[in-house]
Amino acid sequence: MRVAPAQLRPEVRRGNRTARTLFLVPVKEGPVPPFPDGADPDEYDRLRRRVLWKMPSGLYVVGSTDKADRRNGMTLNWASQVSFDPKLIGIGVEREALTHELITAAGVFSLCLLDREDRAIVRKFTKPVEVDLPARTLNGFPYVDGPVTGAPVLAQSVAYVECEVRQPVEVGNHTLFLGEIVNAAFLKDEETEILRMEDTRMNYGG
Repeated sequence: MRVAPAQLRPEVRRGNRTARTLFLVPVKEGPVPPFPDGADPDEYDRLRRRVLWKMPSGLYVVGSTDKADRRNGMTLNWASQVSFDPKLIGIGVEREALTHELITAAGVFSLCLLDREDRAIVRKFTKPVEVDLPARTLNGFPYVDGPVTGAPVLAQSVAYVECEVRQPVEVGNHTLFLGEIVNAAFLKDEETEILRMEDTRMNYGG
């Protein structure tokens, strides 16, 4: 997820206080058509964003590699299972992101499910990370290479899947990578609560 600098701004009132939300806004901003007849483009665009932000989603770190010395981890919330047979996961990645470049090059990715108590981690992966190969860390967080694909997996993940890309689909300014699950595992107790977008003050989309 490649984003413009995050900004805190008042958005909703909760009781007697105004909650301030961290919006991770895509680099390209401005109203995007189509618009209903008679609608003000700016007002409608803001309303449409608020509707889309209400859609529940998970919050993950996707790991990527060129199967050589390059690694990256990226915060991502556009992910979903899209098929039972074969077992396919779809992730939406902006085409200008480093993660897009690496997934395109290697044809693999990992998707790390995070502990709800680790919500601060995702803010560390909103831009290309600092990789320490000898120490095996991404922005200081330990990782392991997935045993099947080599895509990095955060060591403190609750669980993860490794995927091999079966089909990339261009969708607007993103690519939907359809990946078949070739390995899955838990690294923590299965009952651990998983991080979701609603657990943070972050928004991406709209």
